Amino acid sequence: MTMTSAADAGSRAPLLSIRKVAKHFGRNVVLRDISLDVAEGEFLTILGESGSGKTTLLRIIAGFERASAGELWMGEERLDRQPPYRRRVNTVFQNYALFPHLTVEQNVAYGLRVAKRPEAEIASRVEEALDKVKMAAYAKSKPSRISGGQQQRIALARALVNRPRLLLLDEPLSALDANLRRQMQVELKSLQREVGISFIFVTHDQEEAMVMSDRIALLRSGELEQVATPREIYGRPATAYAAQFIGHTNLLKCEVRGGMVRCAPLSWSAALPDGPALFSLRPENIRMTTASTTIAGSVRVRGKVSHQAFHGATELIRVECRDGLVLVVRTPGGGGALDEVELEFCSTDAVLVRESLVRESPGRESLVRESAERI
Repeated sequence: MTMTSAADAGSRAPLLSIRKVAKHFGRNVVLRDISLDVAEGEFLTILGESGSGKTTLLRIIAGFERASAGELWMGEERLDRQPPYRRRVNTVFQNYALFPHLTVEQNVAYGLRVAKRPEAEIASRVEEALDKVKMAAYAKSKPSRISGGQQQRIALARALVNRPRLLLLDEPLSALDANLRRQMQVELKSLQREVGISFIFVTHDQEEAMVMSDRIALLRSGELEQVATPREIYGRPATAYAAQFIGHTNLLKCEVRGGMVRCAPLSWSAALPDGPALFSLRPENIRMTTASTTIAGSVRVRGKVSHQAFHGATELIRVECRDGLVLVVRTPGGGGALDEVELEFCSTDAVLVRESLVRESPGRESLVRESAERI
């Protein structure tokens, strides 16, 4: 089944509509006025650092938490007034929550048996669900006799067997090792395409969100920072936080005067009003050059390499330029040690972003500060 495109998603009534949802625990505000639509057949990832409110939002959708304000709608139905068992929503938890004393097929059948479905129907639907996740051969096994990745598939089958309209996944890959996690990302995305239902996937892992999602909803301190496709949120981040949280970037604090942007030794023309401006410049958009001529629209600067970090196919290089400007540059790996370099980038690759005015929780360090320091 073909995945719903972002364009299609915007042209139809949403499957799920989250309207001005807020959540308070006493004086602690966890979510603030969240409004978000999820399309039929969409893979939406809620991305955010620890404490951003992403799991709380998922629990409100599932019905395990009650919102302090706002509404949830699924089509014409007011979802937040329904108990969890009446919502056509299923959840796959981080720990899978499989019953150790039941076989794989008994675990998958559990919800149908509680609902008192006919035995013939149960057998047929369990077989179909196990086939979908490629676990039919393990139907008689106990959870303790299968791997973590296989347990994750069983948890998915148990959710899918109930034929939900929406599947919620709360960091289901976090317990897996790196190689298996990458494999399961591909399999999970493929499964979602096959079954054709909407997935809402919660993670703090930026790479995971980029690989799997149709759209990403980036949460920061209980507020939506940006909702966009992976390409858009990476290539055209709306805020400094989004630019730094997803991948590496160079944040350039500039001043605009008379149509010229200036930042330490850098300058280029731009149709912007006078005043301070902030730009995001991705490391891969800066290149080292030896050419004596400057291409129209490019910006050049010279600097001294202070650090090189090897990342396999690429390297991240920290370059100290004059007037205190520091740039991080991504280059192909294996180039050898560098000293003085000439850098060049196209002025159109510097993306104007805005500062985010978000209330931070007391005592919690922002993951963005760590991101800005690591290369």
